Amino acid sequence: MRNSRRTLIAAIAAVGALTSVAACGGGAQSASSGSDKAGGTYTFWDPYPQFDASSAWGKLVTKCGTDAGAKIKRTGMDTTDLGNKALLAAQQGNAPDVMLVDNPVVSTLVEAGILNKTGDLGLDTKSVQKNILGAGEIDGASYGVPIGANTLALYYNKKVLTAAHVDPASIKDWASLTAALKKVKAAGKKGITFSAINTEEGSFQFLPWFWGAGGDLTKLDSAKGVAALSLWKQWVDAGYAPKDVLQNTQTTSWQEFATGSYAFSENGTWQLGNAEKAGFDYGVISIPGQSGGSAPVPTGGEFVTVPVQKDTARYDVSKKIVTCLTNSANLLATDTTLAYVAPTATVQAEQVKANPKLKPWVDAVAAARGRTSGGLGTKYPTISQPMWTAVQAALSGSKSPQDALDAAQAAAGKGKN
Repeated sequence: MRNSRRTLIAAIAAVGALTSVAACGGGAQSASSGSDKAGGTYTFWDPYPQFDASSAWGKLVTKCGTDAGAKIKRTGMDTTDLGNKALLAAQQGNAPDVMLVDNPVVSTLVEAGILNKTGDLGLDTKSVQKNILGAGEIDGASYGVPIGANTLALYYNKKVLTAAHVDPASIKDWASLTAALKKVKAAGKKGITFSAINTEEGSFQFLPWFWGAGGDLTKLDSAKGVAALSLWKQWVDAGYAPKDVLQNTQTTSWQEFATGSYAFSENGTWQLGNAEKAGFDYGVISIPGQSGGSAPVPTGGEFVTVPVQKDTARYDVSKKIVTCLTNSANLLATDTTLAYVAPTATVQAEQVKANPKLKPWVDAVAAARGRTSGGLGTKYPTISQPMWTAVQAALSGSKSPQDALDAAQAAAGKGKN
């Protein structure tokens, strides 16, 4: 495993390209690494700066440390900051003991040589849903335990669809969805909001359509990829989707839907709380594939990882902390707080029993794929950036979908060299 200064610098650049697209946001806090001797203080970093020590999450982290016979020094910061600081801390030899990281960042940290395999630590991942675990696997080995997952689906406004005489159950494929958008526009309402911004959020939102056409991330310019980008362009050109999708984040896209004027919003599990506060009846359906069925959707969420330490005696306590954070009893409370779907079928069943509205999200997560899965690993950022650039070019009209994806494929090929 390479762990040179050059590898770390390259990894930092990759992490910078992979901003969090799904989890809650918040301002970064300064990180403090280093730790006392085993059995004393253990450092813990997570991407949840919005939760302080008095929150349910903060209290759980403290309790898991206590149960493991240690005191935890927790630092919350935003996802990009956390990944960058983790790489720098590893370079300096003072990585945190336990770290919660966004799933596409795992492969970058592994390539930099700073994460332990779960198998080497004796962590049990057998009950974790395979596609969720896959987002943190490299060359068949797992490097973390998922704490939960989120993904994308289509929220719909029941009142808008009823006024347009659209039955959401009739939406089975791209053709029926486009027909529904046409009816909605004819009824004087707005069609669909999504994020096509030139960041990872744009790629995250485009992937269900790309994969739903049968697209392959190693062949961005295939006819299947062109079909997906042409669909989005058709919607923008016809006025079924607003032109500001080019600037929309997932948050601003949701705010448009929350006005009550739109029929659909492509958005995530994390908007469920806001959906309840929107003031209108809503429903959720899976994003359809081009020819029918549910499109594969990207997996969001974080993995609890154990960075490499010079003092390997510390791993025993770190393992206890990870096990505590990810056991079934604690996952239910944590994933409810974070609006995540649990990574195990047992806890998913408990979630749906407590809140039946989570059922379509459990189904969506079951069909989800890790962005770095399939052997892509650290190649993903070199593909994602050209892809979101192509989306921008096509929707703005500066290039045709084919030309935009031809350029993306050429750029992605250079990025892998």
